[in-house]
Amino acid sequence: MSQVSRRTLMGTGMGALGLALAGCAVAKGDAKASSSDFVTVDGIHFKLKGETYRYVGANIWYGAYLGSAASFGDRTRLIKELDDLKALGVMNLRVLASSELSPLINSLDPAFSNKPGDYNADLLTGLDFLLAELDKRDMKAVLYLTNFWEWSGGMVTYQYWTNGGQYINMNDPAHPWPEFADFSAQFYASGAAKQAYYDYIKMLLGRTNSISGKAYRDETAIMAWQLSNEPRPGGSDAAIKKNTDDYYGWIKDSAALIRSLAPNHLVSLGHEGLQGANGQEEIVIKAHEHIDYLTAHIWPQNWSWVDKDDLPGSFDAGAAKVQAYIDAHIAIAQKINKPLVFEEFGFPRDDIAYEPGTPTTYKDKFYGLIYKAVEDAIAHNTPVAGSNFWAWGGAGRALHKDYHMLRGETAYVGDPPHEPQGWYSVFNTDTSTQSLIRTHATDLLNIKSAS
Repeated sequence: MSQVSRRTLMGTGMGALGLALAGCAVAKGDAKASSSDFVTVDGIHFKLKGETYRYVGANIWYGAYLGSAASFGDRTRLIKELDDLKALGVMNLRVLASSELSPLINSLDPAFSNKPGDYNADLLTGLDFLLAELDKRDMKAVLYLTNFWEWSGGMVTYQYWTNGGQYINMNDPAHPWPEFADFSAQFYASGAAKQAYYDYIKMLLGRTNSISGKAYRDETAIMAWQLSNEPRPGGSDAAIKKNTDDYYGWIKDSAALIRSLAPNHLVSLGHEGLQGANGQEEIVIKAHEHIDYLTAHIWPQNWSWVDKDDLPGSFDAGAAKVQAYIDAHIAIAQKINKPLVFEEFGFPRDDIAYEPGTPTTYKDKFYGLIYKAVEDAIAHNTPVAGSNFWAWGGAGRALHKDYHMLRGETAYVGDPPHEPQGWYSVFNTDTSTQSLIRTHATDLLNIKSAS
């Protein structure tokens, strides 16, 4: 997300609820998973175990990092975070499954890939552990395979590895917006960069889980593989026009590769929606031609739909734009006859505070707006299937007074390292926000869709 996107601006009873949200409970045992144990698409709906699958979800990009047994991991914390999320009724997690060691400022270290063909065994085992723990809880994962933005290395790093070492940093005054986005989008035309990306996909999807012994292709905890986090065809209109054919080709080829390796899993693009295509609906539609479902991301502060210095005075006007954005994507999903997930949405704490315990009045109002829109859409039998809030910070806490995460630090919160730690996180002490999530999960069970 940037000047027009986030990436440039700066109990037992609930356990039963979670199982119901995902469909009927799965009997554990050694039997091979049947096709009904995987999430599938039937027109505008997801299906799981013969039932319509709808969900309350969260983003927890650092799940595989916590799952590692190495010094940067914390399996005890991960288990507690998963238990806390399930107790809220959250049954679907969107997780980073690839990162690229990079010279880019504020990018992750360690990373899944040190360079092409050199992969971090500790992080891969961390992903194994996460998937095994999700399976125990009948939770599902959406795993994204690279990033358009800088914080996990991403497409710019694939180019850096293969173009002789050229790159630019996000927010570099010498390269103002939209230069970074235009540079990142050159990935789609780079055969060498794409090959390194495809090699990573072949390695990962061909993997056998070291914890469960399951081949990744047979992991029922995986709902979908996502091509990238927020892949745009460019930032400027000129770059978008130049790149669209290569962009569509990358999507088609990547989707075909994933389906050949993991035919039981869905393929997702990870797209922001209209905001990631400079408002061009035809790009959003064409980009999803070979993709199983539509996604949309919603960032009112980053897109200047609300004024961070006057949330009380600007919230209602921003809320109207949010509702219009939701409605526009429901209409697109209806046109292409595919499910729709609002898989990223976030809002700051009052007074743009970052500290746990500070008020969340307008954050809660925003979550309430999203959840009501989802419930209304489901009640009217639209393609909306669920949402994933950004992001679960849980027990994570910023380590520094400036709320900046230094390279290699492991006090993971929901906000990636290029953003203030706590900006969009839901902490384990945010009781009012958690109450909204829990209530939404309960309400989702009781909705009777119009036929």
